[in-house]
Amino acid sequence: MWPDAVAVALRRFECAFRQPGRFLDDPYDSPGIEIEDGRDDLEVALRYLPGGARADLGRLVARIDAEFERRTLPNPGRVSEWTAGRWWWRRIRER
Repeated sequence: MWPDAVAVALRRFECAFRQPGRFLDDPYDSPGIEIEDGRDDLEVALRYLPGGARADLGRLVARIDAEFERRTLPNPGRVSEWTAGRWWWRRIRER
């Protein structure tokens, strides 16, 4: 992970969730980089943070997950070995 990776990931979700409607558009989106990449970064941080910090970030991630799940749809066709354990990659962000 690079410095500020968690802050950048949280900011990306904050900006995406601020948009009206159901569709999630990542304002920082660039080719090959998706909002789900930010969720990957948060998952790595949760794995390596010490207990107290992990609990604090875990509460934020739980709220992010709930909102992300609410604003996306399941995509059963996207199940693969690569997405195993990363449910956020098996969701559809559509208009």
